[in-house]
Amino acid sequence: MHGDDLIRRLAVALAIGLLVGAERHWRERDEAAGKRTAGVRTFALVGLSGGIVAALASPLGQLGAAVLLGAGLLALMAALIPFALREAQAENRYSATGLVAAVATYALGALAMSGDAEAAGAAAVAMTAVLAARDSLHGLMARITWVELRSAILLLSMTLVALPLVPDVPIPWLAGVNPHKVWTLAILLAGISFLGYLGIKLGGEGTGLLLAGAAGGLVSSTAVTLSNAASSAKGGAAGALAAGALVAGVVSCLRTAVLAFLVAPDTALLLWPALLAAAVAMGLVAAVLMRRRTPASDPATPPGNPFEIGAVLRMALLLAGVGALAKFGSERLGEAAVIVIAAVTGLTDVDAITLSVPLLAPGTITTALAAQAVAVAVASNIVAKAVYGVTLGDARFGRIFGLGSAAGLAAGAAALFITAG
Repeated sequence: MHGDDLIRRLAVALAIGLLVGAERHWRERDEAAGKRTAGVRTFALVGLSGGIVAALASPLGQLGAAVLLGAGLLALMAALIPFALREAQAENRYSATGLVAAVATYALGALAMSGDAEAAGAAAVAMTAVLAARDSLHGLMARITWVELRSAILLLSMTLVALPLVPDVPIPWLAGVNPHKVWTLAILLAGISFLGYLGIKLGGEGTGLLLAGAAGGLVSSTAVTLSNAASSAKGGAAGALAAGALVAGVVSCLRTAVLAFLVAPDTALLLWPALLAAAVAMGLVAAVLMRRRTPASDPATPPGNPFEIGAVLRMALLLAGVGALAKFGSERLGEAAVIVIAAVTGLTDVDAITLSVPLLAPGTITTALAAQAVAVAVASNIVAKAVYGVTLGDARFGRIFGLGSAAGLAAGAAALFITAG
């Protein structure tokens, strides 16, 4: 290793120790000198030591280098553990974070010398961020429920464990459906839905119907409509409840546009004017309602956790089924079958069409037909929600929500007609 490169790598090892040590020292900055096990100077020396030992070990071969690096780590632990024990006894606490951080700093210093210095620096920044976020992470662990933790583990398992094992080729006996793409879309949908769940939970019930409607629209605008309609039938403020349901529809349209851009940009380019126009129209009606609103009780309960394994598997099967039906229908029954499937599916779910049909273009169907199918599914869903609002809500809720839904449909249809022409 040349002199300039050696100096640069030792500088990175020292910088890693200084970075981690700054966070460790700042946390105990009020302690008098000699009252902390390791501060900025100690961690700087730990990082630099890792670099020096790695430099000395590089000519020794793999076995010799491993022995020398291990000996250096043992020496470091022998020096730090007695002081850490005395500090823990004096403060009556149990924490291995400082020791673990010291070991990681030594390892990163060695990596900066013998491996990828940029990766070592990036890892040091990430480690420092985790150390600095102690209070936030501890607070999160105090607030998080077991269901939410289990759901996060499930999402990670879906992404890091299951996804690499799913075949990434079309399966003939599944009507040419690619399971890898279906599972990827299910993960994407679950992640976006969880944003809505967090929006309601973190925002709290005191932030009002609009926030709940917007967050709920990320999860299910249909569920928001049903909930608000039921609340209006029980005497809730019909105008505010209708506004919240319309805002959920606004977010649902925008969400559909985002999903379309993520899976099929060409299809999304044909769709976004109609979706944006529908969202703006419903948003304007909601804004007028909220200007005239009177204080109302806030919404009830946030939607269920979107990472329940049953819901995820059902969505994956639905995506695969809709994709297979659309492919079969277009090949055997013609383009009209795709539109019919979109209309029927849209009565309960828009995402299945948005995430499956555009993937068939341009191989099986045209991009224009894929865009029409998604537009029909969105229109079908808006009509279904309007029917729910009229039949389940009180008369004023149904009238207002129906008017807002009709405005959204008309605006979207006009935009689609103009852009198609």
